[in-house]
Amino acid sequence: MSWGTELWDQFDNLDKHTQWGIDFLERYAKFVKERLEVEQNYAKQLRNLVKKYCPKRSKDEEPRFTSCLSFYSILNELNDYAGQREVVAEEMAHKVYGELMRYSQDLKTERKHHLQEGRKAQQYLDHCWKQMDNSKRKFERECKEAEKSQITYDKLDNDINATKSEVEKAKAQFYLRTHMADESKNEYAAQLQNFNAEQWKHFNNAIPHIFKNLQDMDERRTVKLGETYRSFAEAERRVIPIVSKCLEGMVSAAKAVDERRDSSIVVESFKSGFEPPGDFPFEDFSQNLSRTGSDGTISSTPKGERDRDGPPGSRSDPKHQMSKTKNKLWLFGKKPKAPSLEDFSHLPPEQRRKRLQQRIDELSKELQKEMDQRDALNKMKDVYEKNPQMGDPSSLQPKISETICNMEKLRSEIHKNETWLSEVEGKQSSRGDRRHSADNHHHTPQGRESPEGSYTDDTSQEHHTPHHRTSPPQPGHPNPDPHEFDDEFDDDDPLPVIGHCKALYSFDGQNEGTLVMAEDEVLYIIEEDKGDGWTRARKQSGEEGYVPTSYVEITMEKNSKGS
Repeated sequence: MSWGTELWDQFDNLDKHTQWGIDFLERYAKFVKERLEVEQNYAKQLRNLVKKYCPKRSKDEEPRFTSCLSFYSILNELNDYAGQREVVAEEMAHKVYGELMRYSQDLKTERKHHLQEGRKAQQYLDHCWKQMDNSKRKFERECKEAEKSQITYDKLDNDINATKSEVEKAKAQFYLRTHMADESKNEYAAQLQNFNAEQWKHFNNAIPHIFKNLQDMDERRTVKLGETYRSFAEAERRVIPIVSKCLEGMVSAAKAVDERRDSSIVVESFKSGFEPPGDFPFEDFSQNLSRTGSDGTISSTPKGERDRDGPPGSRSDPKHQMSKTKNKLWLFGKKPKAPSLEDFSHLPPEQRRKRLQQRIDELSKELQKEMDQRDALNKMKDVYEKNPQMGDPSSLQPKISETICNMEKLRSEIHKNETWLSEVEGKQSSRGDRRHSADNHHHTPQGRESPEGSYTDDTSQEHHTPHHRTSPPQPGHPNPDPHEFDDEFDDDDPLPVIGHCKALYSFDGQNEGTLVMAEDEVLYIIEEDKGDGWTRARKQSGEEGYVPTSYVEITMEKNSKGS
């Protein structure tokens, strides 16, 4: 049905209806926007959930249990599922919401144009009607005036007392009014004819054409809504295959859980390889008692047992036996050393050695990366100093300091692990043995190990470093040689103060022989850095030890520069 023929007199209602149609379209667009925001928030929450439960671990701590691996596979699939929800939101934003908003603007412009044409046509018809009405009123007035002049003329013409001039004047007025009434009549007739023609054109041509355009616009709006409804559903349908694969992956991960495999991994992880402890030996403390020839002396040891014990020289030392058994029978007493996951002491010796060597290699790679980064930053700083327009050299100093701190931490970790590795390999008798063992199992790229367990990439300083200096050992590990540090820490006379320093950073001093210091703490310098990255200092309380040179700001005494 056509709006132009059926609704020719409903211009105002069509105006309201088309406005309602645009408002409804924009309301649906707002719904789509809120819907895609729900998808975006859902995807974001899923990703945050996956990130929260994803393990933050190193490679050597990767889970091997099938239950853990399956759970992490489910997290990966869930992360992919979140990505599909983001795809749905993106499709809705681009193909539905964005399209609706652009189409809404076009509809508003088109509707405004059609309504303006309708109002112009209506205004022109109103103008024609006013002209016709004015000519009609004028014709009515002229007729009344003509009637009045005719009555006046007839009255004077029949009055015997009226003069001839009065009669002629009334007659002329009557003729004039009659002529003007005729002209008004002709004008009114022309205006009426013109108005009727314009009115026919208005209601048979102009208004139907305008209403047809409005009808086409409204029908296109309805079609566009149907298309966007379909696009809304297609955005969901397109991701169903990938979502199904994600769910299938979760099911496959669930099927991959193997309880027997997990049990065997537990055995492999915690099996020590040691034999269970043997029987506790009998210790006879009466063997050293002096015997007399008195008949009144009763021996508490049967003669047969004394004969079997053999001569005194052949008997084993009970103290030696006790010392041998103490380390084997810790299940019945205090364990000699509590297991620590950090030093892999819960593993068998060979397994522990492999894990320690693996960690040393990984730390060495990280140290090399930090050293490369430090060199790159120093080169960049040199370029900035030579060309200030390229950048501010001081802006790189915080990053360089951070890199140096990271290097010191890595060096400390490497030294700690090398000490544990030396324990496993039984090479702790001297510092030289430990260094030899560390060199066999760990090579620091472009550098060497300092006496304090740190590294330096300056190979020219290697022959100038005193070899009698030793690194501070790790806490919790006894020194293999009790006289190893006598030449440094057991001097009778304290070393003279050659300067002072201020701590730029706090240092925890976990290794034995190092000194704990707080930020901004002032210490006395008693021995300069020999090129290995460590400076020997003394607190005001008298405590001495080594601190990282890069952690302090040193001020040397003028009269002690050469000491």
